[in-house]
Amino acid sequence: MDPLVSEAVSVLERSPSVLRSLLDGLPEEWLGRYEGEDAFGPREVLGHLIHGERTDWVPRIQLILEHGDAEPFVPFDRRGYGDASRVTTGKLLDEFEALRKASLGFLTGLSLGPDELALRGLHPTLGPVTLGQLLATWVVHDLNHVGQVLRVMSARYASAVGPWKPYLGILNR
Repeated sequence: MDPLVSEAVSVLERSPSVLRSLLDGLPEEWLGRYEGEDAFGPREVLGHLIHGERTDWVPRIQLILEHGDAEPFVPFDRRGYGDASRVTTGKLLDEFEALRKASLGFLTGLSLGPDELALRGLHPTLGPVTLGQLLATWVVHDLNHVGQVLRVMSARYASAVGPWKPYLGILNR
């Protein structure tokens, strides 16, 4: 297995447990927070990640391997999960964990090397991308949303920290 793949898997496999540790069992006051009108709260992040597991990462890898850049990716609907508030956080976490496990089983079963990671696909708005870029983006996408969850949660105590706020970078973005 290529080092990029093994490194990616080592991060991607942790995302469900990291989010479970952060969110499972928290009261609504922590889960129903948002950074802005069109932003995700913690539950929406989970729904978004679940939707990505179903419709984005693995399907795009398959498309690259089967068709290269001859067929563009299906555009991703970032809100395609629907209303995540209708589902308990525990169920969202369970679903994400199961889907991620299946995705990583598929990915590791491919035994991708440098030649496969250099294969090109066609993003509907970005144009040509490589399988390696897609894989790296999957990792950073996860980390981005973990960071988003942490920012949203931290904002709950933005005024409560009082004079320490200038020293807490997560509150000053």
